[in-house]
Amino acid sequence: MIENAAVLPETVAQKLRADIIAQHDAPGAAITESAVALRFGVARPTARIAIDRLVADGLLRREAHRAARVPVLSYDDVLDLFGTRSIVEAAAMAALAEGGAIPAEALAAHRALTATNDFAHHDIQFHRALVAGQPSSRIARLHELLMGEIELCIGQVQSAHLITAREVADQHQGILDAITAGDAATAERLTRDHILGARDRLLTHLERTN
Repeated sequence: MIENAAVLPETVAQKLRADIIAQHDAPGAAITESAVALRFGVARPTARIAIDRLVADGLLRREAHRAARVPVLSYDDVLDLFGTRSIVEAAAMAALAEGGAIPAEALAAHRALTATNDFAHHDIQFHRALVAGQPSSRIARLHELLMGEIELCIGQVQSAHLITAREVADQHQGILDAITAGDAATAERLTRDHILGARDRLLTHLERTN
């Protein structure tokens, strides 16, 4: 088999990302080049590039001379991540509401969210598309710095069945309605409520299980 060096590492990274978010690779699990190469039927250099991509994105961590691992996020990590995320996304939704336009990618993710029990992917795509669609490139960059670890958290919320796809979709719809109406204050408030509500459920789960 001849690999497409320009495309295949990204494909492997996407599949590995999905496995990590779905908790098939649990927090603390080692992700080695040899194991990834075997799992996806690729050469080790391709596996290395895919792993490096996820390390850069924050879904994996690697210490010198050690295998990459899925991060184990503490109570304080979750508290900080969601608090910071709520500030960034609330500002982004307020900026979107000033224009009243919703990116097509966000609408597509919103429609797809309740079509599957694996809603984490569409939830992530929804938020990414909304933030990318607002006018500030700096807000978008700040959001991307957070999203790798946030994806890990969203995966834990889904895996532990802490919220349903219908609840998420209903909360998203409220945010979309506020943006369409040009109501920046409501868009901000609903975004904070949505994010911090998920945070509180995850923190309660962590307290019960740790």
